[in-house]
Amino acid sequence: MDPTLVNGQITDAVTQTNVTVLGNATAQATANLYQVMAHSVGLSMQNAVANQQNMNSISNAVTAQGVNNLYTVPVAADAKAVNTVLTDNQVAAIIAALAAAKKA
Repeated sequence: MDPTLVNGQITDAVTQTNVTVLGNATAQATANLYQVMAHSVGLSMQNAVANQQNMNSISNAVTAQGVNNLYTVPVAADAKAVNTVLTDNQVAAIIAALAAAKKA
């Protein structure tokens, strides 16, 4: 086979192009990484704000329901529940005995 002669300017141009591509590859990869990271952080912050707003709405609904439950409990049922808790309750009996001893 006969070796094909190529002009030196062509081989220099190809070599310089290859070196340029290899030299720029690191910078371009780093730039792509920074862009992806910035986008990911932005999405994370957006999700955090959305979750915070949703939890605020849910907590308002829970508070409203709790207050509604407090206002709808009948007084007689409330008194009976307190009486049931305090009847045959050793801790309540001890506290009452201590209060009576303190007054005496």
